[in-house]
Amino acid sequence: MFVGHAALAFAIVGSVAVARGWSTRTALSAALLAGAFATVPDVDMVYALVGIAGAAGGDALAIAGAFWSTGNVVHRAVTHSLVIAPPVALLAALQVSPTRRRQLLSLGLGAALVAVIAVDGGALATLVTGLFLVAAVAVATVADRYTDLTAPQVFGAALLGLVSHPFGDLFTGEPPAMLYPLDSALVTERVALAADPTLHLLGAFGIELATVWAAVCVACLATGLRPTTAVSPRATLGAGYAASILLIPAPTLELSYPFVFSVLGVGLVGALPRVRLVARTIESPDWLGAGLTGLSTITVAWAAYAVAYVVIS
Repeated sequence: MFVGHAALAFAIVGSVAVARGWSTRTALSAALLAGAFATVPDVDMVYALVGIAGAAGGDALAIAGAFWSTGNVVHRAVTHSLVIAPPVALLAALQVSPTRRRQLLSLGLGAALVAVIAVDGGALATLVTGLFLVAAVAVATVADRYTDLTAPQVFGAALLGLVSHPFGDLFTGEPPAMLYPLDSALVTERVALAADPTLHLLGAFGIELATVWAAVCVACLATGLRPTTAVSPRATLGAGYAASILLIPAPTLELSYPFVFSVLGVGLVGALPRVRLVARTIESPDWLGAGLTGLSTITVAWAAYAVAYVVIS
């Protein structure tokens, strides 16, 4: 769901910005910033590198298992809290055109957050909090340098990105600790899209595809681009992916890698050059055509596989 987090925040903020009549540059800047902040909570997975180091030399599945088992020790806690998100967004907004007063407020706010987490969560949670704050400040600093967004706009984009992230995780793994550090849970169970684990995984993948397409539509709305003219008919080749149902294990949340990596690989069709036999020329697709054709191919492949699975099962 990593890409889905960014796409969802981009689509929400971008659509609001367009509806409010913001310029194309400002609308896209705010949407991109929200998307960037929507990925920041997963900075806690840096701790998973410890597991990868310990599993070095094993096969791919062993390394992947070590990655998740180690990362989940701290994953979806501090950085996924709806309680922590507002002060972190405020800290980020203070980085816009920083003055001496803002720098002191930012430093004090960051120190207060770290102190609270240190008392409640211990050394590891404190380390994750520090990484979280550094990542948020880094994103806000880049926004301040390369965009014309105001502090309130940065705060809004940051808050939406941070707050939207944990809701996307409700379909995979354990529900995030949305009220951390409070000793209560907002959601206690993962949202089940289907009783069949494979259909659940396919449903979650479909939701992520939907968020990406929503982001594409918002970007096209803001810029005036027409995505239908950029998609090559080769996207229909994705239907052939249905045959992979005979070659790879039925995907589940516990064993999703063969499906995810192979279906994403199908998207490389979009980057293939176009051979024109009559003119005897080879044309490389532009970035828009390659990206949208690739996304369309993946979507067709996912749909074909889902239909094949339902028919066979």
